[in-house]
Amino acid sequence: MENGAACQELLARLAARKAVIGIVGMGYVGQPLALRFSQVGFTVLGFDIDCQKVSELNGGRSSIQHVDDTEVAAAIESGMSVTDDFSRIGEVDAVILCVPTPLNKYREPDLSFVINTCDAIAPYLRRGQVVSLESTTYPGTTDEEVVPRITAGGLVVGETIFAVYSPEREDPGNEKFTTSSIPKVVGGHTPACLEAGVALYSPAIDHVVPVSSTKAAEMTKLLENIHRAVNIGLVNEMKIVADKMGVDIFEVIDAAATKPFGFTAYYPGPGLGGHCIPIDPFYLTWKAREYGVNTRFIELAGEINRAMPRFVFDKLVSALNDQGKALKGSKILILGIAYKKNVDDMRESPSVELMEVVRDGGGIVSYSDPHVPKFPKMREHTFDLSSVDLTPETLRGYDAVVLTTDHTKFDYAMIHQNARLIVDSRGAFRDFYPAVVRA
Repeated sequence: MENGAACQELLARLAARKAVIGIVGMGYVGQPLALRFSQVGFTVLGFDIDCQKVSELNGGRSSIQHVDDTEVAAAIESGMSVTDDFSRIGEVDAVILCVPTPLNKYREPDLSFVINTCDAIAPYLRRGQVVSLESTTYPGTTDEEVVPRITAGGLVVGETIFAVYSPEREDPGNEKFTTSSIPKVVGGHTPACLEAGVALYSPAIDHVVPVSSTKAAEMTKLLENIHRAVNIGLVNEMKIVADKMGVDIFEVIDAAATKPFGFTAYYPGPGLGGHCIPIDPFYLTWKAREYGVNTRFIELAGEINRAMPRFVFDKLVSALNDQGKALKGSKILILGIAYKKNVDDMRESPSVELMEVVRDGGGIVSYSDPHVPKFPKMREHTFDLSSVDLTPETLRGYDAVVLTTDHTKFDYAMIHQNARLIVDSRGAFRDFYPAVVRA
């Protein structure tokens, strides 16, 4: 009787919007989600280990470019607060985990952030809470890693505490879709857990999509991103073939996209970036080995995509050679180092890998990115650089510029008019061919 009461009490608090929502990890995923819950009337308590970020958010300042300070300030005014004190987990009714799930140096899943966070919150969990993992991971993570940790103190999942998996779906820089308008997949460890998960997200998300289990929800997220990774791998391989044949791959894609059925346009680039698409496929390939399955198709696409920065580098070296210059000692300007256009997100950016290859090859590398004024601290990459202002004078001072991220703010006509050599990996200078090297 008491077990059923825990679920009903939680559902009632969520329905009345009297529940306190805890968001662990106030980054690119957690911050917009926290703001959305605040906007629909919930009290929100954010958690983050970064003291500077905690201070900024409590002061009404956003730490993410595409989240406006006014939104954060409005949420703080409405009662949202952020802390680095995990003992306050007991104050919330819902615990939503939005922490990183990178790969280690062997390209295997690194669940240390998930595991360490679960261990940090476990002593403070109480009866009647719902714990939702949003981090992208392999099927089985919620059941195998999260549930044992949140029940270690005696709570019973599905009875006195509720575990769900609901993968984050964010597309930074895409104004067509917001946190509220992107459908939310939710899977529960038990039917009662699923009911709690649906009740948690329904007030804040326009359309909640329940699935039969946490594994199904985890697999859904992987399929979404593997679909993109494989198709981008295909079009990147097509780009290499088209380049050898002297065919403009962007013209081919645009022509193919006129077919009103059976074709979706994907565009090539210098490689994959972001926190999902370059990483998520390898979570599945790693887990699939446990079942004796080799995911050859997925791994092949990964090999192609990982090779693209080197392809762009080779085009740069060849273009310099055609002008009688060696890479060593040449001044190279990388245009755009965020992983996609019009955002400041640097995670897994192929531009950074290209910068390292150029530097290791003896080139003097600089960058210009209107969204990244100073090269940030990164776990695996180190550059003491700031963004170069693009002017006719500065452009003429470089032996080559390489477009890797096609931000809207770039003045492409001015760049084309003043750069000595342009290597274009995004097709942004198509109208200026043949004076541009395609990569």
